[in-house]
Amino acid sequence: MAKQTGIIPLVGTINGVNFYYLHGKPIARKAGGGFTKKAIKSKASMQRVRENANEFGHCSEVNKAFRLALAPFYKGYTFPHFHSRLMGLFTRLKTLDTTNARGMHTVVNGVGQAEGLQLLEQFNYTPACEVAQVLPFEYGVSDSDYALTFTDFNIDQVGFVDGATHIALTYGVLDFDFERLDYALHMAAPVVMDGSYAGSTLTLTPDTLPTVIGTRLLVLGVRFYQMVDGALYALNAKDSVGLRILKCF
Repeated sequence: MAKQTGIIPLVGTINGVNFYYLHGKPIARKAGGGFTKKAIKSKASMQRVRENANEFGHCSEVNKAFRLALAPFYKGYTFPHFHSRLMGLFTRLKTLDTTNARGMHTVVNGVGQAEGLQLLEQFNYTPACEVAQVLPFEYGVSDSDYALTFTDFNIDQVGFVDGATHIALTYGVLDFDFERLDYALHMAAPVVMDGSYAGSTLTLTPDTLPTVIGTRLLVLGVRFYQMVDGALYALNAKDSVGLRILKCF
């Protein structure tokens, strides 16, 4: 790269030299270089780029299907940076694949590892609204019908956000095939409570049972509402919607 000299600076390509402005100064440099679509597809030196691109595209497809499967837990709300945060999760999962060669690593093979299931369970899906803090209670899940039961429930210990008068709990079993990206969601009837709820035990039971097409993920969602003139309105603050994967197997 060199500075142009002369009375009239040039812009364009002449005899294999590019003439252009950079930071307001006329520059000249030899044309060519850099990455081209053809080079990325064919050059041996671009093999690593091709491998990374293939795995990135795969993770992106899984990400899209996974977010669609979880959508009923946050319908009408958009989580900031949800896509990019999940990309980080699925990238970590595919690196656990010890079966396929580099460039062909898959999320499903990562999920198939014990560490992969732990990553799915321990990942903080909604850091602005951590469900474990909103509902700081012991719980159990039935082996037969996947019923989720909170014991020693106390509405006074629920972490209501500012402005909320009610909280809604949604629970379901997401049967997700990380290979074919098929899924089925088996939901329980939502439970809506206000600060006067007096029960000490709370149970949510899915209306249907999974046929096990893939990995079963037990998902719990919370959402806060405000009652105005007898009608409930969903709050849209960043801490008003949350979801958590309780267990996966």
